[in-house]
Amino acid sequence: MTTPSRTDVLVVGAGIVGLATAYALLREAPHLSVTVLDKEDGPARHQTGRNSGVIHSGIYYRPGSLKARYALEGSAETPKFCAEHGIAYEVTGKLIVATRQDELPRLHALIQRGREHGLAVRELGPAQIAEREPEIAGLAAIHVASTGICDFGGVAAALARLVTDAGGTVRYGREVTAIDRDGAAITVRTGDGTALRTRVLVNCAGLHSDRLARLAGHEPGMRIVPFRGEFYELVPRRQGLVRGLVYPVPDPAFPFLGVHLTRSVHGGVHLGPNAVPALAREGYRRSTVKLRDMLDTAAFPGTWRIARRHWRQEAGEIRRSLSKRAFTADARRLLPALRPEDLVPAPAGVRAQAVLPDGTLVDDFLFGGEGPFVHVLNAPSPAATAALPIGREVAARALEALGTT
Repeated sequence: MTTPSRTDVLVVGAGIVGLATAYALLREAPHLSVTVLDKEDGPARHQTGRNSGVIHSGIYYRPGSLKARYALEGSAETPKFCAEHGIAYEVTGKLIVATRQDELPRLHALIQRGREHGLAVRELGPAQIAEREPEIAGLAAIHVASTGICDFGGVAAALARLVTDAGGTVRYGREVTAIDRDGAAITVRTGDGTALRTRVLVNCAGLHSDRLARLAGHEPGMRIVPFRGEFYELVPRRQGLVRGLVYPVPDPAFPFLGVHLTRSVHGGVHLGPNAVPALAREGYRRSTVKLRDMLDTAAFPGTWRIARRHWRQEAGEIRRSLSKRAFTADARRLLPALRPEDLVPAPAGVRAQAVLPDGTLVDDFLFGGEGPFVHVLNAPSPAATAALPIGREVAARALEALGTT
């Protein structure tokens, strides 16, 4: 039998959070041996590489929450990191637009929240909206100056290079299939027959974080329920309809932000997402079905409690998913000039939504594990924006665990 290789800290998952954790570990403790494993053939193949590319300001998040703290830090750090490493980015600002009277109180509440966070927010009337976005219709809006866009896949690739430059190891094509603990030592086995021994294991497996936790002997008390985020893109001749980033006022009763308009660093304009249940944890197409994933979701009591709680909103999401005309009609509240023929399908993403057994959708970052295990069980948006501060947080937990082994 081949002798397992050894490492001080093993990070499972080469998305932006896993790589930021490895980077933070090597900056804080350069003497450590750090290894990152991922089952794919490169970094950022799932949530990191399939998001909208928005650097979030933190305005939506409850003061005192981890999401607010990390987003505020990350929205300042991410542009600096991009500039330092030659990654495409732009601090564009964004509009949050009220199109109905009943949205105005929520818009005003967001203004107050933004000011609590110390953000530069400005109230706009219809004429001022038209100055910034001539094709956008709204009764009122707020402009959030610190929001931007970047290439998060490029950020992850840069972090992977920094990890290897600092002496760490990143191994792709290594799916973890077994985790055994013998005293202070953890042995991790992968599908290709590789075995690695580590003192601390950090779980940044995203869509599979709950399964990896169970493989490590930890019952996380939640389940990942996948939601596919479906997007359209404006055809090139109509991309001038949107200059920057335009969001609706979010519905506090529903955990998604609604259809928004985002210009990317590559020049395209995306509209979406529709947030619909996915039939596989990596179900980026409607036709992708994985029986194990479906059974896991169907057997979990929280799934049905979500459905009972949010069935009206989810029915609307599914209707917009199945009908381009329905999607266009919804988006026309913000962009009246939009027509169905202006839209072409764009690549979808899948959100790894942590759900509790009572049907509560976990709305903040969630960590678990004890002893030599650190589990990142929920890393919702704005995880990409906040990857650098989150990485430091997870690295601190790993170093604490290392001190006890």
